[in-house]
Amino acid sequence: MISTWSEWKRYPRPGRGENIEAPVSPGLYEVRYAGTGALHSFEAVDNVAQALALLQTGTRSWFGRRDARAQADLEYRTCATSTKADAKAAAERMIGRRETYMSGGAV
Repeated sequence: MISTWSEWKRYPRPGRGENIEAPVSPGLYEVRYAGTGALHSFEAVDNVAQALALLQTGTRSWFGRRDARAQADLEYRTCATSTKADAKAAAERMIGRRETYMSGGAV
């Protein structure tokens, strides 16, 4: 069973006390750059909230520290599913549709 996608939400920035609003269940997430709409990441996972919390969104300096100034302006949306298998199947369908569209197969 696949639910619908959530609305786009601003990805929390470090040090601001913001929280991720996502299901603690299997599903899909999509993260994009807010300014351009370009895809940052997309995945089918066992726990959407945990995956988004662990996602690498900033850059690292030579010394292994995150550069807070280089934090990308990201936004995310989520889609809950009953199982990870459902999430993977939905992701494969979406990727197939996107590839068809990009190749000019969609009318």
